[in-house]
Amino acid sequence: GDTAFRSARLVLADWFKIDQNKMQKRLVLCVPLLAIGAFVGHLDYAIVWRYFSWTNQTLAMIVLWTASMYLFREKKITAVPATFMSAVSMTYFFCADECLGLSTAVAYPVGIILAALFLGIFILATRKPAKKQA
Repeated sequence: GDTAFRSARLVLADWFKIDQNKMQKRLVLCVPLLAIGAFVGHLDYAIVWRYFSWTNQTLAMIVLWTASMYLFREKKITAVPATFMSAVSMTYFFCADECLGLSTAVAYPVGIILAALFLGIFILATRKPAKKQA
């Protein structure tokens, strides 16, 4: 836990450009982080784990789309895994009780439609000429 809280504090300090040389400035970030940790520590971990699982899937989806764009420029096509992960992540978001909690009759088609939309955005983005780097 110590390493995770230290890492979170340093990430926030970097984002918000808060110098960490003085103890007071460290405490400005540490106290709220520890309070959030205390709150999360008292939650039902089955629910916390489901949120972690969904965010992990969503991160994988974003990384796959990013990699697909890079690899497309290298003349390799990898949008199929990104499209699949988009369908999985979006369907879970619409279907899971901790998210929107919609029925599978709604969540499955919406997840597939959004995955197809993401694929369409990817296809449109790859048709644009790449900007030349200076």
